[in-house]
Amino acid sequence: MVRVHNMFVSSDGYAAGEGQSIERPFGHADPMVLGGWAFATASWPNRTDGTGSRGLDDYLVRDYHRNIGAEIMGRNKFSPQRGPWADQEWKGWWGDEPPFHTPVFVMTHHERPSFALSDTTFHFVNSDPASVLSLALEAADGKDVRLGGGADTVRQFLDAGLIDTLHIAVSPVELGAGSRLWNSPDDLLDRYHRDIVPSPSGVVHHLFWRD
Repeated sequence: MVRVHNMFVSSDGYAAGEGQSIERPFGHADPMVLGGWAFATASWPNRTDGTGSRGLDDYLVRDYHRNIGAEIMGRNKFSPQRGPWADQEWKGWWGDEPPFHTPVFVMTHHERPSFALSDTTFHFVNSDPASVLSLALEAADGKDVRLGGGADTVRQFLDAGLIDTLHIAVSPVELGAGSRLWNSPDDLLDRYHRDIVPSPSGVVHHLFWRD
């Protein structure tokens, strides 16, 4: 199964803003506005202080690692660099303990050697969605593959019909520009069933699945 899970989107359909940089991975978007509901939960990955909220948001965040054997992400989720790799010392925004704990396949037109940080290994693949998915499924060894984003990568997999379920958390903020997932969540209703679940935190969870 291929899953999109805990993807943050603004009310006007953007998963990130313009002007991505090392200092601002989400561009002009404030990640605390888009993802604060998830960061506040007890089950947010790598939380070790024993605090955090419970309830609906926590239940959905807790599902992030369930039965995941590999992740696929686009290059813009991994790095603000564009074009050939000018700095191969860059190893992502996550430090020495990335939250993935699986093989991660980074889709890019500019490959570089694989490397490992703790129990996460990053591979850089220049190929189409179906071919990258084949590699990820083999690495997942019978478990699910999580499609981590960003929006352009998710749209490629949607267009190829390769996603089984999506969990999109829509925050009550407009970005106006950036990396857009959809014009409306209704865009997916020709392919998926959907439940809409409002949360007390203010986000609205959209859960999509196919028969």
